[in-house]
Formats: sequence, structure tokens, C-alpha cells
Amino acid sequence: MDGGTVPSGMVGTTPEVKMNRSAPSTETAWAYRAAGAAMCSGRISRIPIGLILSYCEAMTITPDAPTETRSIDGVLLTPKEVKIYGQESLMPSANVAEERLRRKQKLAGALRIFGRLGFGEGVAGHITVRDPEFPDHFWVNPLGLSFRHMRVSDLILVNHHGEVVYGEYAVNRAAYVLHAAVHTARPDVIAAAHAHSVYGKAFSSLGIKLDALTQDSCAFYENNVVISDHGGAVVFEEAAGRDFAEAFGQYRAAIHQNHGHFTVGASVDEAVFWFVCFERCAQAQLAAMAAGTPKHIPHESAVYTREQAGNAMTGWAHFQPLWQEICRTDPELFD
Repeated sequence: MDGGTVPSGMVGTTPEVKMNRSAPSTETAWAYRAAGAAMCSGRISRIPIGLILSYCEAMTITPDAPTETRSIDGVLLTPKEVKIYGQESLMPSANVAEERLRRKQKLAGALRIFGRLGFGEGVAGHITVRDPEFPDHFWVNPLGLSFRHMRVSDLILVNHHGEVVYGEYAVNRAAYVLHAAVHTARPDVIAAAHAHSVYGKAFSSLGIKLDALTQDSCAFYENNVVISDHGGAVVFEEAAGRDFAEAFGQYRAAIHQNHGHFTVGASVDEAVFWFVCFERCAQAQLAAMAAGTPKHIPHESAVYTREQAGNAMTGWAHFQPLWQEICRTDPELFD
């Protein structure tokens, strides 16, 4: 091969091209493409150096000469103060009534998100959030109403004795027993989430913890627990709820054996995203185990990732795109 020829067959059928060290012309444009393809495929050594230089020159964008002030559309290209979407909801509410409405709106939207993701299973599944004025009461979805139809006005308020004190519809007894026990045992928990999702149910039957197999699963590294007591049984007795809460401890997620997973958080946003994330991580682990023997992330890396990308603020932030979507498509949730 001489210095001015690209080997035939590199990109389709390629004719011979003579080297031209002047500015590239449209006549040799194909050659630069051929050179680029070869370089990307690891065959750079087979391309004449002159052709490579010409290709690189053709692909280089020369910036305008520096000026004292640069701008685009009248906007100066200087460092800006930035924010993240939804951060206004992190600001303290003006009063209790405003905070209550904010929590109820997030709850109604979160339940619709559960419905959209296919987490509905008849009347099973519930998300709870503490009332900001009466923390021994929590708002929850009423028994029998579809996740996908939930509105703020549909939510009911339940005390820790399982009595509906605001609203006209019944509460799922299992929701009261388990969630009330967790809320009582964990003052730090503002919201808790549970549903009979497919992969959560399947994973719970194994009686194992979620492993650190992916970056996402590191959020639950050393932060999830298997609870075997009363596993698979419908929990209606308050004593069983207390056993569940005690076993839950200070973990972020609990796998109730032969039942499904539960997640908690300092906001509806956080608790719900962790539930969605756990569901997908369980799906990924089941798939990996079915395919072979998964490689675990080393302890140091798993801890680092958990601390950097698995904190409460990160959980809140990950929920925001889901919240934006449901607000856009389901504005009636605010009714």
C-alpha cells in the first residue's frame, strides 16, 4: 500500500485516493470518513499518516478568536448560579396547612405513578405519609380505589389505632398494621411505601438480601434486611406489625419474605423512589442470577457509591422526573 492509497474494502468499496496536503476538498471527503472509521475500529496503523493528518484537520473546529466578552443570544458566557428542578419544594412551607397540602399532593401523585408502573394488584399496596400537625396520624390511599385514579381529595387520614378520622372510605387493615408500626418505631420516617410489584414479590421468595451488583443497588448496600417472621401471611394483628417494625430497624428497605419489599424515607419523594429503584434492582439481580454468577461490587466501592449516590437528597432528586411527568399528564390528581 503506497502513501496515498486507502486499502480497498475498508468502508465499502474504496477507490484509490492521492494525498493532498492542502485544504481538504469535497472530492476527497470520502477518504476522511474512511480514515475515521478505520481509526475507530483500531486499524489506525494501516492508514497513511498524511491522510490521518488531513482527516484530523477536516474534523477540527477552530474557535473564534478570544474576546473580552463572549455571548450567545445576548447571554454572557460567564459562570451562573444554578438550581435543580423542584428545589422550591424543599423550602419550608409557610404554615401547617400548606405543608399538609404539599404532602397530600405528592402522595396522590406517587400513587398514580405506582399505577402507571404496573404496581397495582387489586386492593393491595399503599403509601403513607405523616400529617405535619398530628405526627401520630398518617394519610393513605383508601381501600379499593385504583392507584391510577387517586386524587388529593380521595386520601384518608388514619390514627395509629387504625381508625379513619378524616374521609369516608375504609383503610386496608394490613396497611394500618404494618405502616403504623413502622411510623411509631421510626420518628425519622415521614413516608413509607409498599406494593405487590412483580419483581419485589419474586425476589422476596428467595429469602436473600439485595446485593451490590450495580451502581443503583449500592443505595441499599448494608441498608436492606430480610424479615422472615409472618412472611407470606396476611398481617392483621398489631403484635405482628410490631414484630415487623422491630425487625425493620433503621434500614432503608425491608424484604418481607414471600410478600414483597417496603421502603421508607424522609419524604414521599424519597420513599417512593427507593421503592421503584429497589424493584428494578431486584429485577436486575434476578436476571443476573438466571444468566450466571454475578460479580459483586467490592465493599469499598459499594460504600463509596452508597454515600455519594444513595443518600436521602439523591433519592428525592431521582423522584422529580417521575413527579414532573405525572403532573403534566394527570393534572386532575390535584383535585
